[in-house]
Amino acid sequence: MLLQDLLRNNIETFGEYPLIFFQGQTYTNRDTERAAARIAAMLFGMGVTKGDRVMVCMPNLPEVFFIYQGITRTGAVIVPVMYLLHAREIEFIARNSGTQVIFTSVAVLGKIREAFAASDSAPTVVVVDDDAEPSDLAKPEASQVQSGSVRVIRLSEATRHQLDGKTQSVVSIQESDPAVILYTSGTTGAPKGVILTHKNLYSNAVSSASINDGVRGTTLGVLPLAHIYGLTMSSVLFLTGSSVVVFPKFNVTEVFAAIQCHRVRSFSAVPAMIHAMLADPSSGNYDLSSLEWVGSGSAPMPVALASAFREKFSADVYEGYGLSEASPVVTAHRHGMAHKPGSVGVPIPGVEIRIVDEEGREMPVGEVGELLVKGDNVTIGYFQNPEETSRVLDGPWLHTGDLAKVDEEGYLYIVDRKKDVIIRGGFNIYPRDLEELLMEHPAVSEVAVVGCPSPRLGEEVVAYVVRKPGSLVNEMELLRYCQDHLAKYKTPQVIVFVDSLPRNGVGKVLKRTLRDMAAVMPRLG
Repeated sequence: MLLQDLLRNNIETFGEYPLIFFQGQTYTNRDTERAAARIAAMLFGMGVTKGDRVMVCMPNLPEVFFIYQGITRTGAVIVPVMYLLHAREIEFIARNSGTQVIFTSVAVLGKIREAFAASDSAPTVVVVDDDAEPSDLAKPEASQVQSGSVRVIRLSEATRHQLDGKTQSVVSIQESDPAVILYTSGTTGAPKGVILTHKNLYSNAVSSASINDGVRGTTLGVLPLAHIYGLTMSSVLFLTGSSVVVFPKFNVTEVFAAIQCHRVRSFSAVPAMIHAMLADPSSGNYDLSSLEWVGSGSAPMPVALASAFREKFSADVYEGYGLSEASPVVTAHRHGMAHKPGSVGVPIPGVEIRIVDEEGREMPVGEVGELLVKGDNVTIGYFQNPEETSRVLDGPWLHTGDLAKVDEEGYLYIVDRKKDVIIRGGFNIYPRDLEELLMEHPAVSEVAVVGCPSPRLGEEVVAYVVRKPGSLVNEMELLRYCQDHLAKYKTPQVIVFVDSLPRNGVGKVLKRTLRDMAAVMPRLG
């Protein structure tokens, strides 16, 4: 099956219904289909053909749904990019992927211009805003790009002659064809373009929907659609016949209001969003009784945070695990199965996992090793990067780089990122163990643990802690707390109090930034 089939089958199955709610406006699934067809026709008219790359770089807007579906109809490849990235990062992705067209919004246009300011060639830029100032735009007929400038056109003008929504070209698209190239965050080097085929993404959406008990209703679109987690959850909408309230950015009180207004039963989020909901004192002003569960992914969910959320909102937190290279969902908790705190559930249908040692030997139950994944959801490789592709793909098995274990019932537990393990005096220390412990302290709001170079022991343990409002807890108190609950070699050498933890656009803590901060601290013995 192909990604564009998701919407077509949705209309055939459920008929016309409100699909997207956005700031007082409503768009049906048929509205989305018509807009997608016009965009596809526009792209064909611009010379976009099968295999070409088209970037989408903007906040969550209804147009993102239209554009994604429009691109897939041409056989071109979607390159989703977080609009929060720096201009030089956007430029790198555009150059590396060979992007020909960029869809964006006026709010991001300045950054796009900056990205290509020193270039004598640039992709054509399509702005989705109808209220874009004419001074911001070049005439659609302009075919030449002058040095230091980009050709910019308005979407409504570019599709003006496509109002019948008929796509003039017919493209033969196979499920093995690339549908998306999603660039990794680059936390361990230059971003890599993960190639995901129609089969990768469609199969993962079907499997993800199957564990949702087919529940139809209105959910919240708080995950960035430029992130693989948000992209796949948007595909699940079509399969379940659900609706979505789209948010350009996460706002706690707006989320509370939407839950109350639309009687939202469930939605997908990241731990940073769940933490923000828990910490916001205004929750009592809203009727949130409809909320039954929240799916959590993309970053580790502290057990203490999930427990506190469950107690306050009477709603479960179902933690799952995934990664971009797996489209992304690998494991999840689901209705009707036991919930095990600290676990990320069991493999979704069609996905297999293994835990192996450094030599590739399978580890026994309860033993820690590297997590490998196999299934129709696994990437075919990195774009124009055969070296990295061969490093992570061993036949059908994907090496995730995550350390994990399984219990006797097949539940998966992520211990840590392989690269995040701290080796102190020859002993392996898993930061997540320490983070879970510190999160249980009543004065701790958030925590991240990293290793710092040590001439004597190789590495030392540094914990970055965000205090809860009004807390006066000091370093010695937290050190004693750790020593009371952990082996001495696992306790931090230093605790650093910070106002907030550095995060990327989807809320994942940037541990590389913290390691860089720790590296310039006075050297630890």
